[in-house]
Parts: sequence; C-alpha cells; structure tokens
Amino acid sequence: MPIKYVPFIPEPIEGQAVLGNFNRILRYKGADDVSMTLQRGMPLYEMEKQETVGKNADGNMVIRGECVSACAHLKEQGIQVDLVYIDPPFASGADYAKKVYIRRNPKVAEAIAQVEQELDVDELKAFEEKMYGDVWDKEKYLNWMYENLMAIKSVMSETATIFVHLDYHIGAYVKILLDEIFGEANCINEIVWRRKGGTALGSMNSLSVAYDNIFWYAKSSEYIINPVYTEASEEYINQQFKYADEDGRRYMITVMRSPNPRPNLMYDYKGYKMPPNGWAITRDKMEELDRLGYLHFPDSKDKQIYKKIYLDEYQGQAINNLWTDISTLKGSNSEIVNYATQKPEELLERALTLSSNENMIVADFFGGSGVTAAVANKLNRKFIHCDIGLNSIQTTRDRLVADGAEFDVLEIKDGVQLYRNPVQTMDKIKSLIPGLKNEDSLDSFWEGAISDSKLGTVPVYVPNLMDSASKLLDKVTMNRIIHQAIPDLDAGIKKVIVYYIDITDEAEILKFIKEDDSTNVEIELRDLKTILDDVIIGDYAEFHAEEIHEDLLGGYAVTIDKFISDRVLSNIAEFNQKALLNSSAKKPYKPIEISEDGLELIEFLSVDCTATDGEWHSDSEIKIDKNGFVIVNGNKTKEFWDGRIRCEKKPLRLKIRNICGDETVWAL
Repeated sequence: MPIKYVPFIPEPIEGQAVLGNFNRILRYKGADDVSMTLQRGMPLYEMEKQETVGKNADGNMVIRGECVSACAHLKEQGIQVDLVYIDPPFASGADYAKKVYIRRNPKVAEAIAQVEQELDVDELKAFEEKMYGDVWDKEKYLNWMYENLMAIKSVMSETATIFVHLDYHIGAYVKILLDEIFGEANCINEIVWRRKGGTALGSMNSLSVAYDNIFWYAKSSEYIINPVYTEASEEYINQQFKYADEDGRRYMITVMRSPNPRPNLMYDYKGYKMPPNGWAITRDKMEELDRLGYLHFPDSKDKQIYKKIYLDEYQGQAINNLWTDISTLKGSNSEIVNYATQKPEELLERALTLSSNENMIVADFFGGSGVTAAVANKLNRKFIHCDIGLNSIQTTRDRLVADGAEFDVLEIKDGVQLYRNPVQTMDKIKSLIPGLKNEDSLDSFWEGAISDSKLGTVPVYVPNLMDSASKLLDKVTMNRIIHQAIPDLDAGIKKVIVYYIDITDEAEILKFIKEDDSTNVEIELRDLKTILDDVIIGDYAEFHAEEIHEDLLGGYAVTIDKFISDRVLSNIAEFNQKALLNSSAKKPYKPIEISEDGLELIEFLSVDCTATDGEWHSDSEIKIDKNGFVIVNGNKTKEFWDGRIRCEKKPLRLKIRNICGDETVWAL
C-alpha cells in the first residue's frame, strides 16, 4: 500500500476547471474515474536506491517505476523540473520487439581471434523478444494520459515547458488534454518533425507517414525560450548576402517594419519613407544602429531603411516549427542502442537547447532508450529518467556510464515485481491464473473468465500494471465494479473474481461489498502478489573467484564456469519452433543452439567490492556487445570476453545480466 497520497494540485484555483471543460468537449467512458483518481491523489511509495554511479553531486536520477508514482516522490521531496520531454506510447496498435543477439562463447575466444575476419561476415545468431504492445482502448488511453499529464504538471517549475512527442494515431486527442491541463494560451507551438523518408507504402489505401507531432506547452506565460539556428547553405548565403561595405564586408538586409502602429515608433528619420505602422525600433535604437554602421540606406528617400546583417556575425537561420533537417537513426549510426522507438540525440539537443539552460533539471517520465538523459548530461543539465520497463533502465544506465555520467539508480517499491516490462508481466500473470481464458462476450474491463462446473462463467478482473489508479483496490474502484462493470454482465453471471495489488483494508472492502445490496453476484477478492511471486525466476550460475598475479598490481578475478537461464532458453526454444514451421526445403532453418556451459547467454557482469551505508558500488563491470567485444567500465575495446571479470579488491558480490535483460545477484 502507498505510504500516503500526494495531491495533484494543493488547492483548486478559483475559476480553474480541472475536468469540467474536458468532459464537455470529449464525452468518453471513464472521465468520472479520472476525476476520482485526481481527488485521491498520487500514490507515494518507498523509493529504494539500487546503486550510485560516481559521486552524483547533482542528484541525477534513473528511476524504475511508473510516471505518477515518480512524480509523487519528486513532489514529496520538493523537486521541481525545468523542462519535460516525453515520448509516451502512441496508441499505434503496433508490437515492439527487441532483437536479442547470442554472444560468442568466450571459451573459443582464441579460435575466434584466429578467424575473426571470417566470422565477422557471418550473420549473428539472434531472436526477437516482444518488449511491449502499443495497443490501447482510446478511452483508457486518454484517462491514463490525463492522469500522467496532471502528475507531471504538478512537479514543473513556473518557468518550465513540456514537449509531448506523438503521432497521428492519438495526437489530436492529447492536444485537447494539453489545452485543458495547461491552458490553450500556453500552447507555444505544434512542432512537426519530418522523419526522412517516412514509412513504406504498404498498399494504395494510404500514403506513407513521414512526420511526428511534438506539442510544446508552457506552465505559465513566463517560460524559457532560447534562439536556435541552423546552418545556412552556401546557395542561401550567395543569394542573400549580396551587399558589401567599402571594406568588402558582406551583408544582407532585413526590413524594419512594425506589425502594429505605436506612437513611439512613428517618426521621421533623415527624410526616408516611414513604413505604414512605423519602424520596428525606437528612435534611440535607430540612432544607435546608425552610429554603429548597421543601417542600409537606399538610393532614394522614397524607399525605406533596412537593417544590415553581416555575414561574419551571422549565426544561421532561426528554426521554425517544421523540423526537416533531423533524420531518424540508421543501422550504422553509433547512437543505436537496440531499443525500439529510439529517437536521435540531435532531436533532443534542439529541444533542450530551445527551452532550458545549464544546470537546470530535465525530466523524461517515459524515458525509453535514455536519449533525453544522455543529451541532458552532455549539455550540462541535471536529469531525471523514469520508465516502468527494466530494459529501459538497463539501457539507460549502460549508456550513461559510457558517457561518464553520475547518477543514482532508484526503484519505486510498489509491491510489483515486473518481469522485464509490464506487457510481459501481464501476459505471464494471465498464464499463471488457473483456468483463465479469453471470453469474447466480456468487455475490456475483464481480463477473461474461468469456467466453473457449478457457477458457469466466472469473469476475472486483473489490474493494469501500467495504470497506477488500478493498482489500489479501494471503495472508489469497488463502487465502479459493483455499479458499472457487474451490471454490464450477462444476467446468468453468479460470481466474479477481483485481483488486487494493493488494498486499503480488506475487511473494510468486504464490509462495503456486503452492505451494498445492489447486486446478487458473489465477489471474491484475491491478492495478485501471490501470483507475481512466481513470475520472477532467477538464473543459475557456477563460478569461482581467485587472486591473480598477471601484472605488478595483481588483483582478483571471477571466472564464470556455467550459466543457465531457463527463461532465455525457453524463448529460444519457442523461436526455433516458430522458425521451423515457417521453413521450407529451399530455405531450411538452422536452429539456435546453446553450448552446455551457456556463457553465450551473458550480456553484462559486475562485481561489488565495497558497500557504503549499505549501498553497493560497482567496482568493475563489463558488457559484451553483440559482436562479442568487451566494454570495460564504459570503455569500448576490441577484445573478446574470456569468461572472467577482474577487479583490484576482493569481490564480495557478483551480478550477471542475461541477453534478455534479467539480472541475478550472488554473494561471493
């Protein structure tokens, strides 16, 4: 259960509509539920520090958990962010997969080295693993997004802005939410990012999609905006900078016309023709520019005065809201971290430069590949990365370590042990509930049903792990089940099963059910955590540690003798089976085979030699890339992994991450 609930807004401002206008514009299912959630507040859970990388004097954070709970923590700590960039699910209906590469077995490192050239041209063994499905019911998505945006707004500083990156699938609806939450007047721009090339034309029923929408909003009228310029082409320079002073200094000219008439801009200057609404600058400013040589006088007094822009002072063309000069990442780009939906650093660099300054806090609550945190670090901003998926946390951590960043890795302890990502967890949960099957006659509120010989069909409710509002079973949720969900069921339904993650008070909820006489359907409550305990299964490893004397300094080494991951092997077996069914005589399938020692299933290792105040520090770590080369403490090498990890001090703890992202820790 949460420690407490943190209000989204301390007190409503007089005249402020939290949901009223929204309900009037979009009459959709669940809007009342959002209102109840907002009244309840943001659930505050304990935050547990997993690791500190470097000294982290700036307080940078990489948080594993969902957005609303992360915002509750920030608000409780009094932390305000100065810029938010989020790239949430697009409701695109697509499934996103991660390509998982089998590493080279270190026991044949010497043989690999001898035939390196030959092996490098071979196709690497790999399989795909589903990371998440971007499949949403529109109403549920809008409810969820509204809650997230309200939470984010609650931790933004008064001068902060937010970029919301979406596409055509749901962007128009979210724009309405943003208007309601931040105010129409605080919409700065809708930015169109043209992704070079677009998607392939699959049929003649539609055109390829070549752009995303980025909605840029401010929290107040006082926000940060910095000029950003793009480099001008040689052709543009030759066309525009066609004038020159007597000393040969090239310049172009620009008009100085006021868009609206103002008394202080209406004046005569040296007899030259004044624009209809006056000059763009005051007389004092005009005289100053004249004195400095920045005015271009035409050959006739019937013409207007222009301002000079010198080529040697030219910063480039000021950007507009159409961004066509930033490409998506291609296969050979060094930025690529094998994460679906990864965005280029150049895109984030522009956004962060545009609306933040050095030492400000930049946050991304759907952090994904960690691009926002990585760019913030490079631009000397503080960063907060948050994501519910373990793969995002691992990818971001490794990326930041390679960049030399300092940060804390934190985890929201909400009682839910996620299996890599919430989609996989939900799929696993459904498979662990005895007898649970899909039931077409039930609406989306119910996860499925169980067939009972006496009771018939028994609908089953399972809370959505991505939705913080559904994690807690309280009177609000139970009231909805009794008065909305159950009445929509067929008349023959005699019993429903309601799973929960957190519950306010089971006895209190049971009393609430008993005292409500509006339904004769039996309601059974079950604790979902009893099932979640079966989701996480650790890997198995055999290893030995020894003191070494390979150089003058000496040190220690941990050698991995055997590694078994039932989960990865199961995924490989499933992949092999599907590939075999799709094979043919012309295209026979060669199955992925794993050696007896299983060392090719390892992606990352670290050893901890010290602990400060109960907090472990990674003294040495290695990551094996898909080609088998080793990245030592963030530094790339051209060495193959030899099955060991070395450290200067006596190792006390070993952590191993398999190629799918599961991590297991052993004491040494």
